[in-house]
Amino acid sequence: MTRSNPKFLHPFDPKIDRTFHRLIREHIIPSLDSVSHSHSDSLSDSLSVSVASELDSSQPENMSEQPYNGPRERTLRVMAAPDFTYESLCIQYPEEDVSFVLKTGLIHLLPKFHGHAGEDPHKHLKEFHIVCSTMKPPDVQEDHIYLKAFPHSLEGVAKDWLYYLAPRSIASWDVLKRMFLEKFFPASRTTTIRKDISGIRQLGGESLYKYWERFKKLCASCPHHQISEQLLL
Repeated sequence: MTRSNPKFLHPFDPKIDRTFHRLIREHIIPSLDSVSHSHSDSLSDSLSVSVASELDSSQPENMSEQPYNGPRERTLRVMAAPDFTYESLCIQYPEEDVSFVLKTGLIHLLPKFHGHAGEDPHKHLKEFHIVCSTMKPPDVQEDHIYLKAFPHSLEGVAKDWLYYLAPRSIASWDVLKRMFLEKFFPASRTTTIRKDISGIRQLGGESLYKYWERFKKLCASCPHHQISEQLLL
């Protein structure tokens, strides 16, 4: 007895599959293919009607829309491109009463300092001053020329040092000269030269003239040795 129909029971059929197919052949039960075809046809008809109605309803809206003229989004290629904006140089040039441009002849005459261990930064500054003073334009302060010309006198390690300084950290020639000497003429080198000056001796077979020239060159290599003239003599 079933719950849906407790008053009527179908007789038990041990060959229910054969009975089902026989009834289909006798057209008593509609076939599954015909049911599925009719269902699919009705479904396709309803879908075509709904799609057509959607197109009809959306067509006026699409016709009324205007093309987008606003800013377009940046592509990945544009966003991945390197930024070519560079920071300012470490030298902050002062305002000039008379504007001037460095001449090519002055730049070619400047001495070159590479920052090697055997180079003399004091000698480089002396030669640099001589060239700039001879090529100084009228009505232009020497410090302004020094600030503009000094980067052109550096090469290699020395130029890298200047470019890696903090932007706008140098506002005068005195500051630039002091930082240059602190970098390439450290206190340890000053101590070594002071010891050499105090302990200098005339070599065997060396003439007095050559000994005196060697002594003056050693003292000139470190102008701030702070040894009195009495001790030197």
